[in-house]
Order: sequence, then structure tokens, then C-alpha cells
Amino acid sequence: QVQLVESGGGLVQAGGSLRLSCAASGLTFSRYVMGWFRQAPGKEREFVSTISRAGLNTDYADSAKGRFTISRDNAKNTVYLQMNSLKPEDTAVYYCAAKSNNYAVAYDYWGQGTQVTVSS
Repeated sequence: QVQLVESGGGLVQAGGSLRLSCAASGLTFSRYVMGWFRQAPGKEREFVSTISRAGLNTDYADSAKGRFTISRDNAKNTVYLQMNSLKPEDTAVYYCAAKSNNYAVAYDYWGQGTQVTVSS
């Protein structure tokens, strides 16, 4: 079965950095568009970033532009989210997701999430 397993979350001070990883199994990773989403307490899940199958195209939420970088290693079936200059408002559970149809809104598979907490 398909599994997406996030790691790399934790507690960091404002201004610090974290690198999230999402290891995928049970699917042909290079055929999937990958995305990162987050959900803060009491808020709806929101889009953070996405990367195309070959990693040539990326997109970011305005809140992530200039601070976060998404990348992927198709040989390792892993997608990353490098987060710099973290702010307390970045505190959330971060989820990776995969979709086979680039034009679909919905993602096919989701990970269980990793907690990111940014202290002020």
C-alpha cells in the first residue's frame, strides 16, 4: 500500500530553520506531483508548496515564498521542504501529499504529518 512518512519536524526558535522530509513507498514516485500542506490549531489545512514530477516546476503559498524551498529526489522517493527564517505563525502540523493528475485539485495520498513548533 502507499505510504508517505514525514519526518524532520520539531521545536525551533523564531528565525531558525528546519528541513522536512517525506519518504514515499508503494507508488511510482516519479509519476506523482508532490505537495506540502499545513494545519495550525483551530485552522483549516492550507497549501504550502508543490513540485512537479521531475522537479522542474515549483509553486509556493505567499506565506512561504522566499523562505521555504521544496525539492525532490526521485532516486530516493523523497520530497523535502527546507524552511528558513521560521516564524511563530509557521507553527502547524505539516503534511506531504501526492497526486497523479497534475490538473486535479485533490491529492490522492497523504502522510500522517509532522509537528513544527516555532517559539518566539
